[in-house]
Amino acid sequence: MKKNILLIGGSYGIGLEMAKLLTENYTVYAASRTSEELNGTNIIHIPFDVNTDVLDVSNLPNELHGFAYCPGSINLKPFKMMSLDTFESDMQLNFFSMVKVVKEIIPIMAKGSAVVLFSTVAVGSGMPFHTSVAAAKGAVEGFAKSLAAEYAPNIRVNVIAPSLVNTSLAKRLLSNDKKIEMMSQRHPLKRVGEVEDIANTAVFLLSEKSSWITGQIIGVDGGMSTLNLS
Repeated sequence: MKKNILLIGGSYGIGLEMAKLLTENYTVYAASRTSEELNGTNIIHIPFDVNTDVLDVSNLPNELHGFAYCPGSINLKPFKMMSLDTFESDMQLNFFSMVKVVKEIIPIMAKGSAVVLFSTVAVGSGMPFHTSVAAAKGAVEGFAKSLAAEYAPNIRVNVIAPSLVNTSLAKRLLSNDKKIEMMSQRHPLKRVGEVEDIANTAVFLLSEKSSWITGQIIGVDGGMSTLNLS
């Protein structure tokens, strides 16, 4: 019998790629507002809006073996142009909505299960114009480490901290070839990330192949966080 994985936001971008990869070995539940991209797949869709809904666990199996929270935001502006509403909105989507869902699903997480959350390279490497998203994702990192300690050895909790990834969320930053080349050159591996880069790491962390990894912030960032080639 296949094990069960729940993805919040598994209908586009990185979440969708994760869902497609996971269906090879797991029964995958994707909770999201939209489902068009899931047509013709074996992914089970649960209508859900992270901003307004409370996740109804009655739509889920009695036991989950993996969970990932995929929604995120990229609000990049000078601090002086950031309103308090922006900070609150980023914190709500990236942190408080995630905590709300974790509260609901923790009771049905199986022994030996795994949680994957998402941060950003900007938490560990200070970057201009990232004050809001870095603050929200910094909360995610602190939460994840504490949760990993509290639930060890029964539930593993890890965080992926990507750099810029070519998704619809980043389209403003990668809207033409010149921007893509400029962003690529900022990374030691000379390219921006693709959804497969992040999804492959997430699938690994959700699997038993990573059974001795917990409480980690894993940079999937083209070397951005640790290498300086200038």
